[in-house]
Amino acid sequence: MSGGSSHKMEKSFGRETAIAVGAGLAFLAPAGLAVAGVSLPVLAITVPIVAGAIVIGLQLSLAARYKADVLLLRHLDDVTASPHALVDNHGRLSWSNVAFRQRFSIDGPVSLATLESRLCADDEARGRFDKLREASQAGVPAEAELSARDPDGGEEILLVRVRPLPSAPGVSSWTIEDVTAQRQMEAVIRREQARVLDFLDNAPLGFYSVDESGRFLFANQTLADWLGTASTALVDSPARLREFIADDLPAGGAAYDPFGGDGGNRTGEVRFKGAGGRTFSVSITQSIIHDKGGSLRAWAAVRDLGPEREMARALARSERSFKRFFEEAPVGIVLIDPEGRINESNRAFQRMTGLSREAAEGQALTDLVAADERAELAQRLRHAAEGSAENTGPGGALARAMEVRLKGVARDIVASLFVSRLEPVGGDGEKPEAAGGFILHFLDTSDRKNLEIQFAQSQKMQAVGQLAGGVAHDFNNLLTAMIGFCDLLLLRHQPGDPSFADIMQVKQNANRAANLVRQLLAFSRQQTLQPKVLDITDALIELAHLLRRLIGANIELKMIHGRDLNLVKVDQGQLEQVIINLAVNARDAMTNGGQLTIRTANVTKAAAEQRGVETMPAGDYVQIEVSDTGVGIPPENLSRIFEPFFSTKEIGSGTGLGLSTVYGIVKQTGGFVFVDSTPGRGAAFIILLPRWHGERKAAAAATAEERRRDPTGAGTVLLVEDEDAVRLFSARALRNKGYKVVEAKSGEAALDLISTLGKDIDLLITDIVMPQMDGTALIKTVREQRPEMKVICISGYAEESFRKRLDSAEDVHFLPKPFSLDQLAGKVKEVIR
Repeated sequence: MSGGSSHKMEKSFGRETAIAVGAGLAFLAPAGLAVAGVSLPVLAITVPIVAGAIVIGLQLSLAARYKADVLLLRHLDDVTASPHALVDNHGRLSWSNVAFRQRFSIDGPVSLATLESRLCADDEARGRFDKLREASQAGVPAEAELSARDPDGGEEILLVRVRPLPSAPGVSSWTIEDVTAQRQMEAVIRREQARVLDFLDNAPLGFYSVDESGRFLFANQTLADWLGTASTALVDSPARLREFIADDLPAGGAAYDPFGGDGGNRTGEVRFKGAGGRTFSVSITQSIIHDKGGSLRAWAAVRDLGPEREMARALARSERSFKRFFEEAPVGIVLIDPEGRINESNRAFQRMTGLSREAAEGQALTDLVAADERAELAQRLRHAAEGSAENTGPGGALARAMEVRLKGVARDIVASLFVSRLEPVGGDGEKPEAAGGFILHFLDTSDRKNLEIQFAQSQKMQAVGQLAGGVAHDFNNLLTAMIGFCDLLLLRHQPGDPSFADIMQVKQNANRAANLVRQLLAFSRQQTLQPKVLDITDALIELAHLLRRLIGANIELKMIHGRDLNLVKVDQGQLEQVIINLAVNARDAMTNGGQLTIRTANVTKAAAEQRGVETMPAGDYVQIEVSDTGVGIPPENLSRIFEPFFSTKEIGSGTGLGLSTVYGIVKQTGGFVFVDSTPGRGAAFIILLPRWHGERKAAAAATAEERRRDPTGAGTVLLVEDEDAVRLFSARALRNKGYKVVEAKSGEAALDLISTLGKDIDLLITDIVMPQMDGTALIKTVREQRPEMKVICISGYAEESFRKRLDSAEDVHFLPKPFSLDQLAGKVKEVIR
């Protein structure tokens, strides 16, 4: 090509030609040429023009490539959704698609600085943008994520990719992609992955994964803690699974199998070996996974059995303790279901009812209580099921014990019953695994109830005794006067006198009344006893003949005397009265004949013994057992047989004082009396009298001559008696016997007479019970003035009752009421001589 042609071409296209590259196709165009309204990026390069033909060919080639690139860019502008732009070597955006212009509000060519201001929200983003600009200028690919603000002001993450165009040096393609949602999702996934890993690391189970050689691919921190290492140390070390197994595994087993087998899905127990040689048992659940490449991995979940087994042992200990408490509790404990049927019961309850555990199970509780208490028990259970505050509170119905009678084997049991509701247990909170029921506590109060009854009975008998004693005292005063005046009348009316028989009838009936009064006093333990040391065998032998006459020929009397029987100190007459009363009572119980047995024996009680309300001290006793083969005593009457005037006989057949007299005499003697009876099989009365440990002395009996001696005498007697009839009789009787009698109606009057008469008084006879100053006070006062004065006390009460109130009463004599003229005269002569 000639130089002229070269000049024309240079003039026509400029001194520099532009090589434009679009979508990988190159074309030549004048610098800054606009084609079809699109500003094409250009890169000026110097091309030597050697020939006109070359220029013309180059022009044709550039025109064709230019036309093709224009069409391609238009196509890209229509179909590309992501912002896309071309940047030349001067850092200007020479072309951008619609999405780019709309996203960044760009209308026309702009510089990268403008794009930077709209892309970067912070310094970090601007630093990354600078690196993208440098890569664009250097013609190397690069990409970066920039924090930006969306058109609404929200934060977004944009991925900017820079790619150089190989066919157009200096030109790069900038593509911008919104990856905000993707990065947010990745962040969520990372957080969830971190949570899963944290859960796995801190789970109460151990997890691990090993490869086919047994090398750890994964191990959570829980497992690592058990083994005394770190999870990273397990994974990074060459250690193998088998190194941590304490069991002896077969050599041919798979290296990844903790059970020493050939590998497979399995659950079993092995022993792990941790730091310091510590071994512990674990349960391993293993799963085998094969990946697409054929390699194998074993995943396993590990459960430490140590805490579980310790908990099981603790639970077993707790269950044993509860079972021991439940079974050995001294109160009856019963668990019943909501329908009131027994599920469980302890030994105490079984002893109360006489049922075995098996027999009690399934029983309706209401069937085990008395019929008249079932409705109240059912109501208690309903209240417990309702659980209202008015029933369960401190003063509610359930807080109070209910007294029930349980059907026992030999007898009914009286028990205090407490009811509590059992809450349902187990389940998921909506439907419990086990329904609730009730727990019942039975406190056996039979003994306490019996004691209460016996105490009330004792109190009643004591009250009746006091009443009987008071009545007997008043009767004794009346009977003393009646018997005494009869004796005075008999002095004037001899046996041949028509009035003699009448007077004797009065006296005999008065004596019968006196015997009745003595029985009342015997029951109230206020009669006067004259105890002496006695051999029970001798006394029973003397009494045998009388007993046979009393019981009749159709009843056999059998006496069994104990050998070497100990001595006792009793009033023989009263003891005989006890035996006679028991024999008569036995006779009346054997209307068709039978056998009366009296058995004696020595008995030693090593310890105090409680029988009913009576506490019998330890010691030696002589036992007298009086048993019969009669009809027996009904259980409901056993608690009342010693009550005065209680009788099961027909009206007029007895006074009801026989057994009460027995009780009073025995108790006043210091003994005990018990009764055992079975209806239809007779009754046995057991009398226990304390053994006499002193020496046996011969009784000082009066001789016949002494009994027949003259009752007359001499001396001055001060008679103090508030009952006029008794005082008048006594004074006349003593005067008839030769005594001088000075009378006083009270203690105060007696003291005045003593002050007046002085030493002229030889004997003081005083009643004990008087208004104001009684007999004991009078005796104490007189002894201060006249200590040598002789004293006789007369009373309808027992001798012991006044002696206890005197400091020194050895020389004070006693004459019980009622007394006859001869008894009074004889006692006075005995004392005054």
